[in-house]
Amino acid sequence: PPPLADDLAGEMEDVDLDEEQGAWVTEEEDEGVEEGMEAQDDSEVTFSKHTASVFCVSLDPKTNTLAVTGGEDDKAFVWRLSDGELLFECSGHKDSVTCTGFSHDSTFVATGDMSGLIKVWRVDTKEEIWSFDVGDLEWMEWHPQSHVLLAGTADGNSWMWKIPSGECKTFQGPNCPATCGRVLSDGKRAVVGYEDGTVRIWDLKQGSPVHVLKGQDGHQGPLTCVASNKDGSLILTGSVDCHAKLVNSATGKVVSVFKAESIVPKPSVGETEETESNSVESLGFCNVMPLAAVGYLDGTLAIYDLATQTLRHKCQHESGIVQLLWEDSSPVVYTCSLDGAVSLWDARSGKLISEYRGHSAEILDFALNKDASIVVTTSGDHQAKVFCVQRPDR
Repeated sequence: PPPLADDLAGEMEDVDLDEEQGAWVTEEEDEGVEEGMEAQDDSEVTFSKHTASVFCVSLDPKTNTLAVTGGEDDKAFVWRLSDGELLFECSGHKDSVTCTGFSHDSTFVATGDMSGLIKVWRVDTKEEIWSFDVGDLEWMEWHPQSHVLLAGTADGNSWMWKIPSGECKTFQGPNCPATCGRVLSDGKRAVVGYEDGTVRIWDLKQGSPVHVLKGQDGHQGPLTCVASNKDGSLILTGSVDCHAKLVNSATGKVVSVFKAESIVPKPSVGETEETESNSVESLGFCNVMPLAAVGYLDGTLAIYDLATQTLRHKCQHESGIVQLLWEDSSPVVYTCSLDGAVSLWDARSGKLISEYRGHSAEILDFALNKDASIVVTTSGDHQAKVFCVQRPDR
């Protein structure tokens, strides 16, 4: 008879390990992510028109009834949250759609792909009204008060267009990618972070930087995310250097530096300090209390008290945090993570309020509606999902 090993190998060949993951869990082992991921689905609606990873989602700000999603299948779709019904496809992209967004009044929707092709569609007529090719796209955002679109590209430029006329302005950064950007709430300035660790606060009218943060004031690694508080007086910048910096937007001065070193969890078994890579992945300000949240790739959610500039809570996730968002009118912060879960945290107590699952792969982006009753997620499992998160006791 053939040796046992050959026999087993023969049998194993037709076993798809991913599918059979559950079968390999021994009694004493913890049931792995895959088991839980398959079993539980807390979502109300699943949108499954994408045929590859879904990278981004935005909700229409006016009615909060529509979503736009973009994916690795070079497609973007505008669809209805209530039932997942497709409204229209944003056709014509030839590369992964990584940026999507509705204008402030939900009149227009913009879709941008990695190669830099940006298209704008009129939502009511479902027609493309404008397109432009910028070269490798890093981020894209609508102006908070007008039909103006901003984007940052790999050559270090940031672009601003009036829509639909297409009048254009460029803001020349350093010779490296403009990795993230945000228009401040006054609508007159934008903060842009770059791969070389520098941050610029631009005057959109003048087209010139009001403040440049570099060297000690900048970061030691590429910027990953920027955020500002409601009135735009404070900015947070985050980087792969694991630091988050609190900046006064009027003076351009760094008010405080939040360092991950002070909150490092012990390396897990079999992991040495060297192999553990960490970075700030997402950050944001609470609207109703002087709090800020910083989410890290190692799964740490840090809640900082801005009044005292101290760490208030550390909320540990099983896996890396992809993004975080604050509820509009309460001190509740939402996170989505690489293990496919959406978690709600009470920033006052640092306690987990609830958790929602349903994806069988990592969540790549998520959006929250205005009254914080609905979360829409996108995932590597090719799906977008709608979760109802409203609880009577909150």
